[in-house]
Amino acid sequence: MNRRSHFSRRRFDPSSPLGRLAILLLAAALVGVGAGLLLPRLSLTVAQVTGQNTATGSAADALNKLTVESSQSAAEYDRNLFGFRKTDDDGDGCDVREQILTRDLKNVTYQYAGSCKVASGTLDDPYTGTTIQFVRGQRTSQAVQIDHVVALENAWKSGADQWSTAERYRFGNDPYNLLAVDGPANQDKGSASAAYWLPANASYRCDYVARQIGVKTKYSLSVTSNEKDAMLTVLHSCPGQPLPGE
Repeated sequence: MNRRSHFSRRRFDPSSPLGRLAILLLAAALVGVGAGLLLPRLSLTVAQVTGQNTATGSAADALNKLTVESSQSAAEYDRNLFGFRKTDDDGDGCDVREQILTRDLKNVTYQYAGSCKVASGTLDDPYTGTTIQFVRGQRTSQAVQIDHVVALENAWKSGADQWSTAERYRFGNDPYNLLAVDGPANQDKGSASAAYWLPANASYRCDYVARQIGVKTKYSLSVTSNEKDAMLTVLHSCPGQPLPGE
């Protein structure tokens, strides 16, 4: 017992070479964890210092014209106020989800001849870069969801709380602000702005941010300073990024 106790004390003695090494390794690990937690907050500051939040192109030009609001609306948000899927502008009996599925999927089939309800199709998902086989069904339909590129809650906080019902319905069902995407990715995004969420598919980030800017320009919505800096940092990687047309 005495020998084992003596060996144990020597093995973990902080003044020994092994002890000092263990302390250094622990300190490095703690620094790494701290850096990981702080990195999202520091990245925008680093971008400002290094000039990575400068960008060119019509998307960047439009972003620089948007109003920057340091504080956003505190009014209570209600998703139902935007009337998503409650309109049928062309009178075909199908809501905007069916229109977007038809637009964004390939090899589309419908429930029956003359129907506008999509039964199946293939989605090249822009958010994840994966291919999804869509099949309508109670357990399968949610594999593909319709995302508001500028989230409804983000729009609400950025000025939509002051709109009329008609204006909110127009925004909530505007194909320019809608994409068929991977369901889990859409859920992961939630109501986050570009300051807190970007597609995992890095090759789509410039188009994604440009689309958000296009939507905010169309509807005269504001951005926060963090949101603007994050957008500029993305656009910095794609000089000349155009603002997407409708």
